[in-house]
Amino acid sequence: MSWQPVQVDDLQQILTLLRQSQSPDTQIQRQVQARLESLNQYPDFNKYLVYILTKLLDEQEATRSLSGLILKNNAKSHYEKFPDDVRSYIKQECLSALGDRSPLIRATVGILITTIVTKGSLEQWPALLEHLYSCLDSPDVNLCEGAFGSLQKICEDSADQLENAPSQPLNVLIPKFIQFFLHSHSKVRSHAIACVNEFITPRATALMSNIDSFLENLFQLANDTDSDVRKHVCRALVMLVEVRIERLIPHMQQIIEYMLLTSQDGDDAVALEACEFWLMIADQPICRDVLQPYLDKLLPILCKNMKYSEIDIIILQGDIDEDEHIPDRVEDIRPRFHRARTRQHNQNLLDNNDSTSQLNNATDTNNNSTTATPPNSQSDQHLQDDEDDDDDDDDGSGTNADQATEWNLRKCSAAALDVLSNVFRETILPILLPILREMLFHTNWQIKESGILVLGAIAEGCSFGLTPHLPDLVDYLIKCLNDKKPLVRSITCWTLSRYSTWIVHNEVQQNKFLIPLMSELLKRILDANKKVQEAACSAFATLEEEACVQMVPYLKQILETLVLAFRKYQAKNLLILYDAIGTLADSVGTHLNRPDYIQLLMPPLIERWNVLRNDDKDLFPLLECLSSIATALQTGFLPYCEPVFVRCIVLVQQTLEASGPDTPLDKDFMIVALDLLSGLAEGLGSNIDTLVERSNLLTLLERCAQDSMAEVRQSSFALLGDLTKACFHHVRKHLNFFLPLLTQNLNPQHVSVCNNAIWAIGEIAVQIGSEIQPFVSVILESLILIVNRNNTPKTLLENTAITIGRLGLVCPNDVSSQLARFIRPWCVALRNIRDNDEKDSAFRGICNMIILNPLGVTSEFIYVCDAIASWEKPPVELHAKFRDILQSFKQEFGNEQWKQLTDRFPLPLKQRLQVHYGV
Repeated sequence: MSWQPVQVDDLQQILTLLRQSQSPDTQIQRQVQARLESLNQYPDFNKYLVYILTKLLDEQEATRSLSGLILKNNAKSHYEKFPDDVRSYIKQECLSALGDRSPLIRATVGILITTIVTKGSLEQWPALLEHLYSCLDSPDVNLCEGAFGSLQKICEDSADQLENAPSQPLNVLIPKFIQFFLHSHSKVRSHAIACVNEFITPRATALMSNIDSFLENLFQLANDTDSDVRKHVCRALVMLVEVRIERLIPHMQQIIEYMLLTSQDGDDAVALEACEFWLMIADQPICRDVLQPYLDKLLPILCKNMKYSEIDIIILQGDIDEDEHIPDRVEDIRPRFHRARTRQHNQNLLDNNDSTSQLNNATDTNNNSTTATPPNSQSDQHLQDDEDDDDDDDDGSGTNADQATEWNLRKCSAAALDVLSNVFRETILPILLPILREMLFHTNWQIKESGILVLGAIAEGCSFGLTPHLPDLVDYLIKCLNDKKPLVRSITCWTLSRYSTWIVHNEVQQNKFLIPLMSELLKRILDANKKVQEAACSAFATLEEEACVQMVPYLKQILETLVLAFRKYQAKNLLILYDAIGTLADSVGTHLNRPDYIQLLMPPLIERWNVLRNDDKDLFPLLECLSSIATALQTGFLPYCEPVFVRCIVLVQQTLEASGPDTPLDKDFMIVALDLLSGLAEGLGSNIDTLVERSNLLTLLERCAQDSMAEVRQSSFALLGDLTKACFHHVRKHLNFFLPLLTQNLNPQHVSVCNNAIWAIGEIAVQIGSEIQPFVSVILESLILIVNRNNTPKTLLENTAITIGRLGLVCPNDVSSQLARFIRPWCVALRNIRDNDEKDSAFRGICNMIILNPLGVTSEFIYVCDAIASWEKPPVELHAKFRDILQSFKQEFGNEQWKQLTDRFPLPLKQRLQVHYGV
């Protein structure tokens, strides 16, 4: 006999609490929440919850659903501790309620079922799949739909389990799902496609063996009247482009025409899924051939989709010009994650960020990033958002902030236009320019705003073709910074930032536009609208990175504006302001080290520093900012260094003391403190010596460098390298600990950790010379493997090559015997970095090795010559070494063989060697 509530009063008490929890009064909500949590100590509480969900058919469905969601949360946290009878009862009742008349209850039951599956395995609930499968053929549509809803959630959350289960359930399920594509009820059709879609990207064997029937039935749904069905059809086709494009090619013309139509669907969710197709196809080799005939139709659609909807304007409060007085809401401020430092020998050669990923900032009016560098592409972020396990609980009401920042049709269309402009380049301009002209001068400000977004989206891909038009366009955009509509001012800031390279690096345009652009952006930084403040700050940071020392004559005006912004900005934009200040420091360097500049800049930062507690995450951006400032100010930071240094030590120590095997710990405070200590060491140099001597920093660093978290080790090795340069005698005492540890971390699977370990080894080698010899053979073997790997990131390659050169400088006999194994990739890695001290030490090392083992480079001699010729102006000693090596090789080869060899050289290389080295 099934379980029944023993005490009716207990049931009524729980029902009362569930009803009260829906009260708009937050005080009542908190009290009810506390009471419900206290009931978890009673084992039967979860039985009451499932009883309310599945048996009380006359109760309000909101109350029933809430009981199921509370049970879901309990199961998520404590399912393993539920007594067996409770678990059995929950499973039994969930299966019995699959056909409930309420769609909300059916959905809640599905969420509960998939939560139980994710807490264990399908094998622990052997009756589940068989029962759900049997329900699919039920004449009761509610039961069929409820079973399908549960299966969809299981497919979403446990696809791997289904794929790898010993019983191979997908061999039965996938053909069954495909049969239901043509079911008479749209909800069932939608569930069926959604189930199969979960197995496209993983290329599930059962799906690949049924791919023909899948495609055949999918194509029949292309014009389905239900928007959810069309959405899933589009999603399937987008994923198939990535994993089985060869199966789509015979149908590509029809698919493209379908996607053109669906990208204009009246339901934005359907149009968004269709629009993803253009992003995905842009990455395929066939893109140019298949899309070229459709560009005249596609480009206008993308441009049209980039306009804000009326709903967007309401959500974004786009007609409110002055909102700086309105307090930020907690939910408007996204969690802030610190990115640990990556070190490289040639710090001034950081790669620019991928412009495609920058688009999210233009289209996202609630973005915390300053220089528009989110880690994922837009489509990746979209898929990631879809996988958020909290989505199940969403009632669709979403906050304004959620809706404003989510991936949407506007963003997807802008991203698609960006990537397509990089495929087709200026060939799309004859189609786009007339559209742009109409949009930019349209009387409707929303169309004008979207035209400015279009102009920003094509900035990179169409840069060459746009050049003749840019003087007029940039002049127009600078005027738009004063538009009366805040969303126009905001998007204009971003679009101008996309053209900052052209403005800064073209001497004629620089004189004409740089000062007006700086001046207008500084005004917008002090705008009365928070979205404009944010966009202007972000754009100014991009301009700083491009202009670098060209900003120096205007530093006083810039700093005065940024300091004024400190008084105006609320919490969200304050984070962006920190980034703009840090970027300025990185860009102008020691030019910031003037008493009047320091007196302007430091008081508001120190005031903020004093207000924030050690456990306040707003410390992260402030510490990052101070790290850049300390590096730039150098000795100018001395008056502030001691309290900053001491607090960083405290943050590291507190984190280490709080950590334990059972303590899930937020280590960001420690990481950001280590990075600021790096900034202090880099900026202050030997002036940090006394502070290090009076602290336990090296002891703490030993513990940090062994941490299991890669980001902690990454920052630890960066600091170790900086301390090696600044005050090596303190580091020397700990080398027997650090050198073996660095050697253990030469694993390119953790690129940034490996990179910083290699950099630190190079700095230590320069300091201790031949004393590093006992470690050289082990270190060198790892470095040779890294420098020869395919797809090794550029920064890691350069650091690896420089450290190999430095090891050759101090231990040439040990390294020179391996020359033939690394000389070619070594030369390729270092030919493009500019002349500096690190390059000098690396090349002096390679020269020592070549002198000891000339045969090691004979077969790759053209690469050696090319690397030597990459120097603009080598130091006198190095120039002499180059000349001697080249002359000795020429002598060894003999004139005739030398001529045959050099005749194969590119003419510029041959001429350079003749002019500079006489060979």
